[in-house]
Amino acid sequence: MFIQTESTPNPATLKFLPGQTVLEAGTADFPSSDTAGASPLAQRIFGVDGVAGVFFGTDFVTVTKTDAVAWDHIKPAILGAIMEHYQSGAPVIEGDAVAAGHADHDGPDGEIVGQIKELLDTRVRPAVAQDGGDITFHGFDRGVVYLHMQGACAGCPSSTLTLKMGIENLLRHYIPEVTEVRPVA
Repeated sequence: MFIQTESTPNPATLKFLPGQTVLEAGTADFPSSDTAGASPLAQRIFGVDGVAGVFFGTDFVTVTKTDAVAWDHIKPAILGAIMEHYQSGAPVIEGDAVAAGHADHDGPDGEIVGQIKELLDTRVRPAVAQDGGDITFHGFDRGVVYLHMQGACAGCPSSTLTLKMGIENLLRHYIPEVTEVRPVA
């Protein structure tokens, strides 16, 4: 098994490409080891000292490290953990733990929210997946779109610029009712 790695705009995050499907659909975010219970793969990766977060996409694993360690020191152990997992035959996630999609929105703005989600799915999410992350709809209230950033996008130094200059401008261009975009934790 040959696992490729790619840097991301977030210097604390690396994207690992195992050359096979990680998730059939959706994404899975494990912002801490406490949240990795349903994923044997995430548990293995969190077993490496210095790992702060794990995120799965359809064909990649994004790992965020703590500031206290260097990639040169932990990258080989992470590659080993991913390789061991795939050789073990264990599932990436047990049960129905994969979801990480857009939040539901009930209310009078249903048509606007549908347009927002469509633009996110067709224009934004594929681009941020290339950088090892994901952005999902969290809510819409009085012109403000709330988005949840995951994987490499969470904590990325350029995430504010991406939200304000990229996503906000895109949404405002196509949907006049959108006045602002804000991140949620």
